[in-house]
Amino acid sequence: MSRFAYLSDPAWRRAVLVDGFGKGFWGFAAAAVVTGIACWAIKGQEAVADAIINDGALLVDLMPRVVVALSIAALIWFLLPRDRISGLVGTESGFAGLLIATAAGAVTPGGPASAYALLAVLAGSGADRGAMVAYITSWATLGLQRILVWDVPFMGAEFAFLRVLVSLPLPVLAGMLARQLPFELRIKDDPDHGGTSDSRPSRA
Repeated sequence: MSRFAYLSDPAWRRAVLVDGFGKGFWGFAAAAVVTGIACWAIKGQEAVADAIINDGALLVDLMPRVVVALSIAALIWFLLPRDRISGLVGTESGFAGLLIATAAGAVTPGGPASAYALLAVLAGSGADRGAMVAYITSWATLGLQRILVWDVPFMGAEFAFLRVLVSLPLPVLAGMLARQLPFELRIKDDPDHGGTSDSRPSRA
């Protein structure tokens, strides 16, 4: 049998196209094709060409950051003691877990690639849904890199202080609300447990 026989296996192709990329990817790809056709019809060929060139430049700019962020998250996945993380932000962590998740989100550097990669690490390590919501909300509203790079230089220290002050309770409130909502959170399976695209209920 050829060493590349798996390429003709329908199950393998499905795993690559569906499980590997996910339904969300193909949904956005379809939307991009539709909007591209609309842009061609309304603005013409040159507008579509300019958009593709700009998108290519953006992709080249983002790919190194994405690769580094995912590599860091993968290393953290293996280095951090998961039982310790589960104890800090797990289902029994209570209000302290929300505060810890909020602090972690505020000091997480980088953009969405790094923040969501680390969020996946927390999810696989046993964090409850409240802590995960608090973490990503804190990163989005209280991120130190956003304050230092964007708020202060563009809007001034007074605006930065005001924005942080009014945003300070939001991650904890969001985490508390997430714990109380009457539905079951489902997240993607940890590959270590044999899952690829199936979802499993959170214990929170």
